[in-house]
Amino acid sequence: MTNKQQKKLLCVDDLRHAEYYQMQDTFDNLYSKSRNGEIFQNLMPLILSRENILLAYRNIKSNGGSKTRGTDKIVIDDIGKLSAEEYVEKLRYIVAGSKHGYRPKAVRRKEIPKLNGKLRPLGIPCMWDRLVQQCIKQIMEPVCEAKFSENSYGFRPLRSVEHAIQRIYQLMQRTNLHYVVEFDIKGFFDNVDHSKLIKQIWSLGIRDKQLLYVIKQILKAPIKMPDGDIQYPEKGTPQGGIISPLLANIVLNELDHWIDSRWIEHPITEKYSYKVNSNGSKDLGHAYRAMKTTGLKEMYIVRYADDFRILCRTKSEAERIKIAVSKWLCERLRLEVSPEKTRIVNVKKKYSEFLGFKIKVHPKGGKWTVESHVCDKALCRQKEALIEQAKKVAKPPQHSTESYEIHLYNAKVVGAQSYYKIATHINIDFNVLNLAVMRVFTNRLRTQKCNRLRRKGRPLTKAEIGLYGNTPMMRYVAGSDEPIYPIGFVQHKPPWTKKRKANLYTAEGRKEIYDNLRINTSLMVEMMKFSGKNSTEYSDNKISLYSAQLGKCGITEIEFQCLEDIHCHHKLPKQYGGTDRYDNLVLVLPQIHRLIHAADEITIRKYIELLKLDKTQILKLNKYRELAKNNPITVK
Repeated sequence: MTNKQQKKLLCVDDLRHAEYYQMQDTFDNLYSKSRNGEIFQNLMPLILSRENILLAYRNIKSNGGSKTRGTDKIVIDDIGKLSAEEYVEKLRYIVAGSKHGYRPKAVRRKEIPKLNGKLRPLGIPCMWDRLVQQCIKQIMEPVCEAKFSENSYGFRPLRSVEHAIQRIYQLMQRTNLHYVVEFDIKGFFDNVDHSKLIKQIWSLGIRDKQLLYVIKQILKAPIKMPDGDIQYPEKGTPQGGIISPLLANIVLNELDHWIDSRWIEHPITEKYSYKVNSNGSKDLGHAYRAMKTTGLKEMYIVRYADDFRILCRTKSEAERIKIAVSKWLCERLRLEVSPEKTRIVNVKKKYSEFLGFKIKVHPKGGKWTVESHVCDKALCRQKEALIEQAKKVAKPPQHSTESYEIHLYNAKVVGAQSYYKIATHINIDFNVLNLAVMRVFTNRLRTQKCNRLRRKGRPLTKAEIGLYGNTPMMRYVAGSDEPIYPIGFVQHKPPWTKKRKANLYTAEGRKEIYDNLRINTSLMVEMMKFSGKNSTEYSDNKISLYSAQLGKCGITEIEFQCLEDIHCHHKLPKQYGGTDRYDNLVLVLPQIHRLIHAADEITIRKYIELLKLDKTQILKLNKYRELAKNNPITVK
């Protein structure tokens, strides 16, 4: 490892936030106890602890949906105006203070169009109910993670679509499993059985009756339909709720382990010796070779939320698995599969679709090699979205600008390339998109005298050069000189394998993905505990700044030694319209804070001599003085 790599501070947002509020040890302890099979009967005190509630605010605030309003019209900014103590006490009262118990407000129903023309119902809880769900999720997740299967990849820490696709590639190419059973559960989120779900949570060791009562209330929260009608659900979990993905994984975790027990975790494997691989997994090759001589069916599941595939070796096995799993889902989980969408695919002959990719194998060098593309529906959707945005670039809507629409177009390009570049034939698929989109740009940006598309424009940023270098496919729009990112300039990137050792809830598992805070954490804890009457947003941002500034003054870079050393300055003071937002705050020493606001010449000189500021530091200081409507300090 180079010195540059050693100095790099690795960070995962959820871990960093947990560290801010001293919750990581709690999560580690819950995970360890769950791995050891312990029972949890008193989780509510942890859920309603001050640190966990403040952490919930932090995680919700950084979520893109924090500006989405529920039926009570409240957003996270409204809650952030409360003091930390007011916020904590109100959330505790909502959950446990009322004599009637927790009663979530109505969930706002919003329907979004699906690819097949149907509508997908989303349920948007009110902000206070989202915070309650976040508090519960933070405590339940480490307990559940200890019990979840390795073959589940959706909505879990350190797991992604990329890992799921890599596992499919591995099973097809290296394990030579070429029959795929594609399952589709009818309306999964709308048909989850509440009583069955509560029993599954109980079986995971979560037996706090007060917590189970709160979860039941979340499941039964009334739904306010677009026409104003109120409905009371008897089954299902609302898509859009913060805790819904975790509950969905709990429901289908039973399926994961049932499939695993048919082969990769079969009791026979315990009778054979094995070695431990470098990644921490067991090499059970001896057991699997012996099991192939028996009548056991070889099968592997790859699941992402409610979308899953089972891979096996022969067609007859695939047919039996399709029937058995469909029957098991119906009888055990009370879920029905769609007969039209559930099918068996021989990937030597046809493509199997999964998570927006279509995958098959073809012979190469005496072996079967994976070949993958963007699936037809996804490619059509990307084409329509990019063409629509290209039209807006040529003719911006009212109250918009050409530069802004180009920015939106480029964001769509980067997003599509980042997601689909793990397809082996991504360059072929996206070149088709490039031809279609550039035809629209060429036609719609043509004027009577010339075409506004140019080969030269503004200098590219470092990030843009990293993505596109000096590709001849780049075009610029004359007038704004903004670049149009080429959708066709993309190369295949092999998907990463999920690191088995990586784990948010063990010290060893965090080593490769994360570095602990390199600051005085005890001082940060003091900041968190003594938040005073300041707003929750102000207190939270102050902790973030302490971490970002590495525990040092924002001007002198002198390390803070005690709580009294830390003054939080509003760059644009509140009397001039400044807010408690993160980008309007900086932590400085008390002497620097006085110097920013000082108007008396004698006081200014006194502190400059005391602090021995250099020219660079005075220039930084002057920026804050000017925002505070004070004259800059002259540098001699």
